[in-house]
Amino acid sequence: MSTRNRIAQRAREYEWHPWVRENGGLFLVLPGLFLFSAFMFYPVIYLVYLSFMRATNAPATSIHTGSEQFIGLENYITILSDPSFWNSLGITWLFVATSVVLKLLFGIAVAMILTGERVRGQRFMRALVILPMGLPAVFSITVWSKIFNNARYSLANKVLIQFGLDKANWMTERWLAFLTYNVTEVWLAYPFIVIITVSALQDVPDALHDAAKVDGAGYFHRFWHVTLPAIKRPVMFGGILTAAASFQQFLIPFIFNDGGPSGTNSLLIHYGYTEAFNSTPRYGRAASIMVLTLLFIGAFMWLNVKKGKLADGVGDA
Repeated sequence: MSTRNRIAQRAREYEWHPWVRENGGLFLVLPGLFLFSAFMFYPVIYLVYLSFMRATNAPATSIHTGSEQFIGLENYITILSDPSFWNSLGITWLFVATSVVLKLLFGIAVAMILTGERVRGQRFMRALVILPMGLPAVFSITVWSKIFNNARYSLANKVLIQFGLDKANWMTERWLAFLTYNVTEVWLAYPFIVIITVSALQDVPDALHDAAKVDGAGYFHRFWHVTLPAIKRPVMFGGILTAAASFQQFLIPFIFNDGGPSGTNSLLIHYGYTEAFNSTPRYGRAASIMVLTLLFIGAFMWLNVKKGKLADGVGDA
C-alpha cells in the first residue's frame, strides 16, 4: 500500500462523526456562552428576583442567603409613588436629550473640520481627537470635577473671573451642576461620534458635491442638502448608542456631587445605587429601580432602531 493510501486510510479511521462535523461549531461557542450567561443572564435574573423581595437593613453579603421575604409588586408600587423616582427619571431623560444633541453637534463639527480639504496633518489630529477614548472614564470625570470645583481658583472660576464675572457655585446650584454633567458627557463621548462621522463623510461621493457646486450651492447648502442626508443613518446609529450610554451614566453624578444638590440631579442608576447602599439599605427597592431602568433602555433602543429603520439595509434608506 502506497504512503498516500495509508494516510487516506488513517484519516478515514479518525474522521469525526457526521453529527460532530455538522454541530462542531456549537462546542466552540459554548465556553463563551457560559461566561456570558454567568456574568450577564444570572445577574439580570437575580435582579428581577430581588425586586419582588424585601431585603432591607442587612449587610450586602446576606442578600444571597435566601432570607429575603417575598412581597410581590410592593417595591414597584412604592417606587412608582415616590416623587424622588419621577424626579430622577425626568432629569435622566433631560440629560439624555441635552447631552446627545451636544455630542452630535460637537462631534459632527469636529469631523467636518478633520475632513476639510485645507486641513493639514489630518492623521495626527484624528489621533489627538480620539485621545479621550484611551483614558479611563473615572480619571477624566475626576479631572472635570476639579475643573468645575466651587473654589475660587478652580479653572472654570478663574476663566469667569478673568472676564470680570463672579465665581460660580458649580456643584451646589442645580442647573449649573447639570450643565457640568453635560460638558463632561460630551468630552467622554464625542470621539465615538467623530469616528463614525469621519467614516461616513469619506463615503460621500465627490460627484454629489461637484454637482452642487455647479448649481451654485454654497458650503452650508451643500452640507444641509448633500452631506447631512448622506451621513444621516450612521450618525443616527451613533446617537442612539451614546444616548443609551448617557441613560446608564453613573460616575458623573457620583464623583461630582453625589447627584446633588440634595439629590435633585441623581440620575436613575445613581438613584438606584443610593437606595441600595445608603444608611438604611433597601436592596429590593433598588433592584426594582434597576429593572425599570432596563425596561426603559430596552424600549428606547427598540423604538429608535425600529422607527429609524436602522436594522434595514443601507440601500433601503
